Amino acid sequence: MNKYEAISEEMRNRIHTGYYPDDLPIPDELTLAAEFNCSRMTMKRALDILVAEGLMLRKRGHGTFIVQAPLRDETVNVISEDSKGLSNLVLGKKVDSKIVSFEVQFPSEEVARHLSIKRDTPVYSIIRLRNVDDEPYVIEKTYMPVALIPGLNEEVLYASIYNYIHQSLELKIGGAHRKIRADKSNVLDQQYLDCHPTDPVLEVEQVGFLNNGIPFEYSFSRHRYDKFVFTTVSISK
Repeated sequence: MNKYEAISEEMRNRIHTGYYPDDLPIPDELTLAAEFNCSRMTMKRALDILVAEGLMLRKRGHGTFIVQAPLRDETVNVISEDSKGLSNLVLGKKVDSKIVSFEVQFPSEEVARHLSIKRDTPVYSIIRLRNVDDEPYVIEKTYMPVALIPGLNEEVLYASIYNYIHQSLELKIGGAHRKIRADKSNVLDQQYLDCHPTDPVLEVEQVGFLNNGIPFEYSFSRHRYDKFVFTTVSISK
């Protein structure tokens, strides 16, 4: 094992065991290079691996942060630093929303774990149908911490939550951990997406995080099979 790989493995273990605080950047590359008795270039290469895995996020001028509560298991996990929201992905088309349910509640253990919060931390629970050019496109089930994303109301939900986060709250989104899976249509899919009981759907499970690594969203987006295409580009260096 190369030295940078050994350092990367040690840093990965530190992340998983909570060695570094969640709300502060990790030590800078020079400090870590001195600790591991290596060059700064070797340290950067080790951290690059963890950034590529979605475990860390570089914030220019502020340092490198740990991404809290990424989705970790053996299934396909798509990591993206570009999270725009539906309204910004289909510019030029008419996007409108139907609120199926909207309430504040205490999170389940699973929701709390993915949002890196305690069970007594209030969250928004939102289910929305999103239409594009008057056709049902996706039904979204979303959880967000109330304290982190204050002021959500029906006016925001009928428009764009992501634009509200960017423009009104002036928060910057760092990226997202996503899983994409096939599933059978359920009652909500059949009611709101006009799916037949035998139709498949594509579900995107997502943890979105701010540019300091703090999760702000845990969501499930369910798409009609004929309305969703996932495209990715792999570039060899």
